[in-house]
Amino acid sequence: MTFTLRLTLRLPDHRMTELIDNPDFRCGYIAIVGRPNVGKSTLMNALIGAKVSITSRKAQTTRHRITGIQTKDNTQFVYIDTPGFQTRHSNALNRTLNRTVTTTLTAADVILYIIEAGTFGPADQQVINLLPKDVPCILVINKSDRVKDKAVMMPFAQKVAALHTFAAIVPVSATLRFQLENLESEIRKYLPLNPPMFGEDDITDRSEKFLAAEIVREKLFRFVGDELPYTSTVLIEKFEQEGNLRRVFVAILVDRDGHKSMVIGNKGARLKDISTQSRQDMEKLFGGPVYLEIWIKVKSGWADNEAGLRAYGYE
Repeated sequence: MTFTLRLTLRLPDHRMTELIDNPDFRCGYIAIVGRPNVGKSTLMNALIGAKVSITSRKAQTTRHRITGIQTKDNTQFVYIDTPGFQTRHSNALNRTLNRTVTTTLTAADVILYIIEAGTFGPADQQVINLLPKDVPCILVINKSDRVKDKAVMMPFAQKVAALHTFAAIVPVSATLRFQLENLESEIRKYLPLNPPMFGEDDITDRSEKFLAAEIVREKLFRFVGDELPYTSTVLIEKFEQEGNLRRVFVAILVDRDGHKSMVIGNKGARLKDISTQSRQDMEKLFGGPVYLEIWIKVKSGWADNEAGLRAYGYE
């Protein structure tokens, strides 16, 4: 069973009819792309006003195509947070993640190309090379609040803008919500005239089961990210709901026995922290109590097995 996560109750029929019948209503898909760790997930969460995409200091945190939905006035923004384009490894997992990025780009109505203020390298250039010429693309310069000398921002932006035909250039700070309204205004200009695809209060099309796995994976990277290789993942083995209580049974897959001990920690302390914070985040997101159990399983080579990746939910 799956659940679409909502902030409030479903729209009354008359309100949905108003949105659908509005001839000026705009709705479309906005792909958020960039190299790993430029703040794509943080930006999407800030834009929709809720945390549906996990964040971490560890690069390559986002592994799935995550949809975030924001309905505001006469516009529905459907954001697609993509994995950072992978250049360092060539296993099946990274090939799958890169296919996700390229597929999303061709299906989007608008693209947000995210870079970090003052930083542009070969990995950023590789993503620019993927940008289709027939889809409006906005250059979003994130973390602009960290640049002390604002005089360097203009030449930096001009240098990057010369590499592609951008529809607009918007410096932002996702964490401080700086310039986000301006960014939304620019996005709206290029969205097609369409009725809404989702309810006004929907914030994602992902199931609670999926979001539970992402929460655990975020905590895994947060507590073990500096030690554990990125070839680890989280599976929900059972997700049950009894009234307002959710029972969640989770397996963390690691590649080696040594990785298992990293996750467990001294006398189980690290696994306890991962479990406690995961449960607390789930209860906050789902609005009810959660019973959570987590096991660690060793499965060597899972990240380089195409069939196995599909079984674990990778597209």
